[in-house]
Amino acid sequence: MNQAKHGALSEERLAHLRSVIENDVRKGLYYGAVIRVARAGEIGLDATVGSADAEGAHPLASDAVFSIFSLTKAFVNVLALRAVEHGQLALTTRVADIIPEFAGAPRDRATLYHLLTHTTGMPGVWTPKPDMLQDNLAELLQAVCANVHGAVEPGSRCDYSPVSNHVLMAEMLRRTDAADRDIVTILQDDLCTPLRMDSTSLGVRADLRARKVVPDMRGVIPIRIPGRTQPGTFGLFEEERNEAPHVGAVSTTADISRFAEMLRRGGELDGARILSPRMVAMASRNQTGELPNELYKGVALRSGWEAPPAYIGLGFSVRGERIVHHQFGTMTSPGTFGNYGAGSTMFWIDPALHMTFACLTTGVMTQAANIERFQRLSDIAVSAAL
Repeated sequence: MNQAKHGALSEERLAHLRSVIENDVRKGLYYGAVIRVARAGEIGLDATVGSADAEGAHPLASDAVFSIFSLTKAFVNVLALRAVEHGQLALTTRVADIIPEFAGAPRDRATLYHLLTHTTGMPGVWTPKPDMLQDNLAELLQAVCANVHGAVEPGSRCDYSPVSNHVLMAEMLRRTDAADRDIVTILQDDLCTPLRMDSTSLGVRADLRARKVVPDMRGVIPIRIPGRTQPGTFGLFEEERNEAPHVGAVSTTADISRFAEMLRRGGELDGARILSPRMVAMASRNQTGELPNELYKGVALRSGWEAPPAYIGLGFSVRGERIVHHQFGTMTSPGTFGNYGAGSTMFWIDPALHMTFACLTTGVMTQAANIERFQRLSDIAVSAAL
């Protein structure tokens, strides 16, 4: 039994969690995982299972560097919330007031709040232009402004935005930055360096290349995401210079766990204050009511499940009150919040139980299978809380 200030973690249950992952890998559901579960900052499980590839030729290392896909959005969300606290932006700031080229009704009425809650009224497109290179923020912005238009009034519908919202958010941060920094530098200076997330960056830094796992999409991703200098259908994820604020970051489970612990502690870790407790409380509260997330509504209906509410806070996914299929599990507290990415990566914070969960995996899964996988692992993890 691992005793922590706010309760214990059952070593038996955590050992069972590891054995379930090992069994999943043996069955070929995915290739491997690096997982960390902690309570009140005390690590109960820190495990590395399986390999980086389907053949099992390359065992995973505990410090493996993963493409984290949409977990990148969590970093940009926090940077935007930090900008609000610093008076640089406001939740009510209209996007078009900072980015005039984002004109045209009804999208020109969208605010930073709408970006964070995925309620801009724009459709959730997977790419703003087919086969475009996505490593340059200016090119992404031009494509979003030219091709992604408002379909309904902001605030009236929740459409998860795979790309557009975070391109706009990153550009708002860049244009209002007093030091005129690019988004790569903003992320490094204002988040990674103070939190000592030394293996996290936008793009694959040269010092991280040797530990980088090349993701196997297994036919799950329906579009090409090419790189400017790197070969392959998904070359973007191997680029060293990468300004994609929606999917371009790489990280380790240890770094993601530190990020989650900062949020669990109300925005501070090891003396570095990123957000205020008030902002974390606001951001982790459901802001979308009973609106469905149109993307996951489709996943649920195709799977024969009840369509869940979106349960989105200020950028974070929230577990919510209803018992529905959810990656954060069904046994976690309703206020559990976090983010996930492309059938392979996830973290959550359960503030009621003082728990954090971070898991990065290899072998991308379909949306429904990934939801079921992480729901199962999350429920086992939280059952360890005594």
